[in-house]
Amino acid sequence: MKYNTIDLFAGCGGLMDGFMQEGGFNTLACVEWETFPCQTLANRLEKRWHHKNAKEEVVRFDIQRTDELINGFDDEEYGKHIGLKKLIGDKKIDLVIGGPPCQAYSLAGRIRDPHGMRDDYRNYLFESYIRILEYFRPAFFVFENVVGMLSAAPDGTPIVDKIRKAFDDAGYCVIDDFKNAVYDVADFGIPQHRKRVIILGVSKTLNANDSNLGRKVLDEFYKEQMPKFISSASPKTVKDAIGDLPIILPCKEVIKENGHKFSHQPTDGSGVMNHVPRFHSERDQRIFSMLAEDIESGKNQYVSIEALKKLYTEMTGKKSNIHKYYVLRWNEPSNTIPAHLYKDGMRHIHPDPVQARSITVREAARLQTFADDFEFLGPMMAQYKMIGNAVPSDFAKIIAKGVYQLLSKYEINI
Repeated sequence: MKYNTIDLFAGCGGLMDGFMQEGGFNTLACVEWETFPCQTLANRLEKRWHHKNAKEEVVRFDIQRTDELINGFDDEEYGKHIGLKKLIGDKKIDLVIGGPPCQAYSLAGRIRDPHGMRDDYRNYLFESYIRILEYFRPAFFVFENVVGMLSAAPDGTPIVDKIRKAFDDAGYCVIDDFKNAVYDVADFGIPQHRKRVIILGVSKTLNANDSNLGRKVLDEFYKEQMPKFISSASPKTVKDAIGDLPIILPCKEVIKENGHKFSHQPTDGSGVMNHVPRFHSERDQRIFSMLAEDIESGKNQYVSIEALKKLYTEMTGKKSNIHKYYVLRWNEPSNTIPAHLYKDGMRHIHPDPVQARSITVREAARLQTFADDFEFLGPMMAQYKMIGNAVPSDFAKIIAKGVYQLLSKYEINI
């Protein structure tokens, strides 16, 4: 049996793709407001999952305008759409998945914003998520977000208290302490350290004859299902993820093509999709090579935060309160792949000193466990951003396996 899903805040589809890979889920609709992730998502649904109606199933719209999203809209910015109600028709929605944009909850975002993200509208996008739950009444939902959510309190009240109460008012059981819903994806065989909160919600009306069933399902998910997927093998490393990709060396001279400048060029012409690095100045190439060589040689002169901050000042004449450089280690999982990667790649320097560059879109995608046939559309910076915002697809598949087993085990009567 396949269960029908709606994906909210879908991005380019990391969560969706993992659920589709599991094999027991069928995506009926994805909601996302940014153009290039929508194009990427529709392309993936059509080419990989053979959805003939992919362009309509991917709904580009502002989820805060929930009534229009459900009933249809004709908008100057977003175009025209029949709405989720007609798109879904008489099909039953078993599961809603997704997570509101994390920037308002992230610790880094709060540090960078002078107001600590207190005035950011994204603090309350969970309310739009809940309105979709209330309309379609799925048996389960999966709500994903950053660990910073646990400490966010934009108006003085912890956001987790608001979210927990909102889910309860909407008729769903969730785990009592969200701290017990935190996972580092590296523990599940993902070649990257990335901590996320995974909230499973279970309808209180799952079974009218057993008012405690929701709690039983939650206990089984967190105490049995998720732990059994934790890998007992050695962590997957950067080398495991990207070590076989074509080498990309610096050019002797800057290449100019179609209005773009290139500082690097693949050496073997293999044609791997999205495997071209951003432009790097000669100064940055020297820094990247020096830092990677420092790690490779074992000298480790530039591994402390203070040494990296000092180097940044010496090389650029600027000062920074945080260290700007980080070289990926071949034999360790990567640091977190963030959306911020679209602004610069200095904290994701390739570990090969000869290549003297930051990671490519494809390398970022590999570290996020996207398949090589997953094509990212739009400008390079948009591709980095959508990858950094995504849920690693292999981790999404693990969540999907746990959820599918629970949906299959318990009779769903709602």
